[in-house]
Amino acid sequence: MLVTREINSIIEIASDYDAIVFDQWGVLHDGAKPYSFAVQTVKQLTLSGHCLAVLSNSGKRASSNAQRIYSFGFEKAWFDAVMTSGEAFATEILNKKISEQTFFAIQRAAGDADKFAAELNLRLSKNIKYCDAILLMGFPDGASLHDWDLILEKALDRQIPVYCTNPDHKGPRSGGRQVSQPGALAFDYQQKGGRVIYYGKPHRPIFENLKLMLNAEHVLMVGDSLENDIAGGHEAGWDTLLVKGGLHLKRFSDGDTQEKLKELTSELASPYPTFIIEQVK
Repeated sequence: MLVTREINSIIEIASDYDAIVFDQWGVLHDGAKPYSFAVQTVKQLTLSGHCLAVLSNSGKRASSNAQRIYSFGFEKAWFDAVMTSGEAFATEILNKKISEQTFFAIQRAAGDADKFAAELNLRLSKNIKYCDAILLMGFPDGASLHDWDLILEKALDRQIPVYCTNPDHKGPRSGGRQVSQPGALAFDYQQKGGRVIYYGKPHRPIFENLKLMLNAEHVLMVGDSLENDIAGGHEAGWDTLLVKGGLHLKRFSDGDTQEKLKELTSELASPYPTFIIEQVK
């Protein structure tokens, strides 16, 4: 059986890497507050001269996510880059690589899509009949996938694509809760025969683009999702560090870590992480 090295602190391995890339939700914060040691750990790594970045499956642009991160006590100067799946989609819009003109938006909170579209001069319509594509950028907490059955049926009838800017299927929240994420809806559409274009982890382009931005050779991906952070980092040739306290918190809450990891990697068809840790510290 493969054995992933268990570590107590990122400081133990930080000097082996040109850059350390953190996932956001489930790693740095839970959406309501930063994790206990995260702010101090990132500060310590910065003071030691390490190159740090954030790579998040968020449908919003990088600047919006950066402001959220800073609101939790992390400082702007600590990160060399903040990259999101929403920013990757926005870059293709700005570079005119997407031909569709009018989008039906599915968003986490009212106003998210309007702000996003205004920055990019995108047209939005609330009537699926007049749309060229669906922009799946967020998912309201507590919503059901079935809430969009009628919309997806109409989209399938017209064979319009879904641009998914958050491939996560589940997301961690405070108190150990989990909520459905846009990736689950996109996967459902794809299973029914629809065309989906994904941006973000675990898809390789976003890893390669960030590596170029950081001008780094040896990179460590720190994340809480075996399917997205660990699998994506592994595919990109990066070392990976799995945080137990995020998405898979309940699975690691009791029992032997290596046995739980074996079960999870088998269930999710995921590679083993290089390292594993309780939480960012």
